[in-house]
Amino acid sequence: MRRRYGEREERMGRMIGYARVSTSDQDVSLQWEALRRAGCQEPLIFCDTVSGAHTARPGLEACIRALAPGDMLVVWRLDRLGRSMAHLVTLIEGLLQRQVGFRSLSDGAIDTTTASGELVFHIFSALAQFERRLIQERTLAGLAVVLPINSPAVTHKIATSHPGNSL
Repeated sequence: MRRRYGEREERMGRMIGYARVSTSDQDVSLQWEALRRAGCQEPLIFCDTVSGAHTARPGLEACIRALAPGDMLVVWRLDRLGRSMAHLVTLIEGLLQRQVGFRSLSDGAIDTTTASGELVFHIFSALAQFERRLIQERTLAGLAVVLPINSPAVTHKIATSHPGNSL
């Protein structure tokens, strides 16, 4: 069958799951079962027992390596995947660039293979950018209080933080 203009060619990929608990006292079985019900096969469910604040997560790294174009990464909840909103956006943008879909089972409309899910993801992206800018502004405000205003460090930081600024 021939595709119409604007339609994406879709490969029926695999559903690959990722689950994470923060401590060994926690049980991953709730997430595991939800991923299985969503269509993830057991050999394609990757797990970590590590706090989300840690950057080294061998299960997530193996999961991302296993993903191929057309596959779908499925998580039980967003907070199981990313350390922060900015980290989530970076991870999901990387998946989308590789033509890998993303679905969160417990977070409503987050499925990047649908128009509404893509919209929700872009709203999250905008919120992450907003969060980064607020952090920059608070950092600059803190520096301005601590360092004299004519300090080369503050002057350079203010001049380079916002495009178009000139002092």
